Amino acid sequence: MESILSATMNAIGWMLGLAFLGLGIGIGIMASKVAEAVGRNPETKADVVHSVITILIVTTVFLLFLFAFVFFLLFFNPLTL
Repeated sequence: MESILSATMNAIGWMLGLAFLGLGIGIGIMASKVAEAVGRNPETKADVVHSVITILIVTTVFLLFLFAFVFFLLFFNPLTL
């Protein structure tokens, strides 16, 4: 029983760590490309920013789904039933 719980906690730590690492790297790359695009063509700033905000909202929703899955594993672990 304890080994299942420790493996679950280990998996949760890896999931959250890799999710935030990937999110940080992805947002950093996207921000550099947005700065590049706006620097080349300043007239399209509103369109580019609108697209980026949409992408960030979708990414946030996926991150919230990850948190929901993590809380599901923490409180209703199907392996311990």
